[in-house]
Amino acid sequence: MNTDIENLFKDKVLGHPAGLFVLFFTEMWERFSFYGMRILLVLFLTAPIISDNPGWEWPREHTLALIGTYASLLYLTPIVGGWIADKITGYRVAVVIGCLIMTLGHAAMAVETTASFYLGLALLVIGTGFFKPNITSIISEMYQGKESKKDGAYTIFYMGVNAGAFFGMMLCGYLAENFGWSWGFGLAGIFMMLGMLQFWLAKDLFGNIGAKPLKKGDVALSVDEVDNIEGEMGNNGVEIKLNPFSLFDKVLIVLSSIGGLLYLFNDPFEKIQGTSLAPFSLGNLSGTNVVILCSLVLFLIVLVTRIARYLPIVRDRIIAVSIFGFFTVFFFAFFEQSLGSMTIFARDYTNRELVGQSAIIFKVVDALLTTVPLAIISWVLVLLAKKTFTRIGLSNIVLAVAFIALWVLVIYRLMDKFSQEGNQVDATWFGILNSFFIITLAPFFSRWWESKYNPSAAMKYGIGLILLGLGFAVLSYGASGIPSGAKTASVSMIFLILAYLFHTMGELCVSPVGLSYLSKLVPARMIGFMFGIWYLAIAIGQKAAGTMGGMIDRISEQYSMGTFFLIFTLVPVGVGLISIVLNPLLKKLMHGIR
Repeated sequence: MNTDIENLFKDKVLGHPAGLFVLFFTEMWERFSFYGMRILLVLFLTAPIISDNPGWEWPREHTLALIGTYASLLYLTPIVGGWIADKITGYRVAVVIGCLIMTLGHAAMAVETTASFYLGLALLVIGTGFFKPNITSIISEMYQGKESKKDGAYTIFYMGVNAGAFFGMMLCGYLAENFGWSWGFGLAGIFMMLGMLQFWLAKDLFGNIGAKPLKKGDVALSVDEVDNIEGEMGNNGVEIKLNPFSLFDKVLIVLSSIGGLLYLFNDPFEKIQGTSLAPFSLGNLSGTNVVILCSLVLFLIVLVTRIARYLPIVRDRIIAVSIFGFFTVFFFAFFEQSLGSMTIFARDYTNRELVGQSAIIFKVVDALLTTVPLAIISWVLVLLAKKTFTRIGLSNIVLAVAFIALWVLVIYRLMDKFSQEGNQVDATWFGILNSFFIITLAPFFSRWWESKYNPSAAMKYGIGLILLGLGFAVLSYGASGIPSGAKTASVSMIFLILAYLFHTMGELCVSPVGLSYLSKLVPARMIGFMFGIWYLAIAIGQKAAGTMGGMIDRISEQYSMGTFFLIFTLVPVGVGLISIVLNPLLKKLMHGIR
């Protein structure tokens, strides 16, 4: 057994090694900065130039084209960042590099010039590529030989993700909307820097865990895995059927990647600048559409020819994963409207003014939602310090400073809200609902998945997509009274709250399922490639979300806002029903994997 792992498990906090909570807080501050900045993007870019809090007054279509590309790239760079960590830097150094680059990105965005804005987005994309895949890899390495505790570790870690998102959107949004955009962007960078410092100063706690790239041969398959996944058992041992990437495969991957990236960059460039990076056409197709269609064909050729070279059982299972990937694209294309059209709806079409008794009730609920989770997390910080202060005292001090600053901001915000006679709910406040609902509903869904009523993967996808559609059905009904072309309205906020509730329930059906089934269904030698494909599916969904959300003005002017959200109702419900209908086929393709 690795002595570094054993040493980590000597100092436990809530039954887990103290190092897990160092990673918990690192992830919490990274998500604080990431979601805190992300929720501001669409509001900043579309805010009127002449206003109390002037933005850039971009058209919504231009804004969401850029945000779609940005969000898509966030799921592509981790493929490269994970490879660099595996081969060159190791996980821990990669995490620090990612934190540092993201801190610089937030600082650049706080300047609010055109050049610094684009530089900031680029640095955030690169930094996320280093950070996102590697901090979870450290957890995986920490729990080698202790797999029974791994599910609990990832559950705790996931709470850090949602805690950071919750406080980041609340506080960065509050500062940005009430004091200026640079305050929100700047706060995100400050906490990102503190997260990096507390992680780096805690390095002695981890020993060699995450410090060195994995060596060849570190991951080995058992005989049974080889027999069932990649070969056939013969009388004299195992005959392994290898499926290496051919030169033809590699060429097609490079060409399809170049084409996909050209489309990602050209879409916002063409809309914002009015010129194209692919200035040609083929019949009625623009150069951009020709490029993306060719890239898609080349990618499908690679996928189909590789799948065809596997043994029948493996081939069937990879086909099942590919179908789930297709459903994943649809799910995220609609779910990620929270970043675009739903945030616009919250600002421009939702009645956020509360008076009298309703204002008082909201203030009390808001105070409890804020202070109770923060008190619990602060208690965990105290437990961590008791166990580790003699070894990583400086890291504990940095964490304490960060939490003192967080408490000061939370208390100041609450005092400001309570001092107001009425209450205007910040448009960014609605973004915290997803994190809140995840924290409160995750235990119930976990019990459901562990019960005898646990549905199959296809049924979970179907239920998740239908719940997603129902959330938009609520919004469609709420927006039905908005006249065509209206730029503002005053719809009750209850519709937006219910939409987030349905969407979060849909997310809990889909998000934890995809990667879990991928790891079960895909051959060990192909997991890296298929994880890349999975991130690609999410990236496509993110870009599609920006493209479809950008149609909000066009559809609402030609038809109505209710029709816009009705489209977002019918498509996911339809795809969800297809998933349910395909359940018997997918079960057959999975060959007993549950």
